[in-house]
Amino acid sequence: MRHGYPSDDELRANFDEVLGHVLEGRGVHTATGLDDDTQNALWAIAEAHPDATPEMIEAARKALAGQLDGSNAVRWAEEMDNWVKEYGTGKAAGDQQGSAEQG
Repeated sequence: MRHGYPSDDELRANFDEVLGHVLEGRGVHTATGLDDDTQNALWAIAEAHPDATPEMIEAARKALAGQLDGSNAVRWAEEMDNWVKEYGTGKAAGDQQGSAEQG
């Protein structure tokens, strides 16, 4: 059992292993430490098998780079903040309360 987060070197090794699997038409296994952006890019390659393009592989490599430099996490946090601002307060929250009162 792994304790803590994988190092950047471990993430790179996991990525390379999973990339090899998806290029063979296999899926993305769990517990790789790879974030959703990276896993989604790898799944796209697996689903395209045997027609994965160099652009798809590059997109997966860019997703990994975003995980390693933290930009994927920053973007995700911004998206969540925007979602909370849009749906977590105001009219949307009032609509939910009104629905509960009517039910």
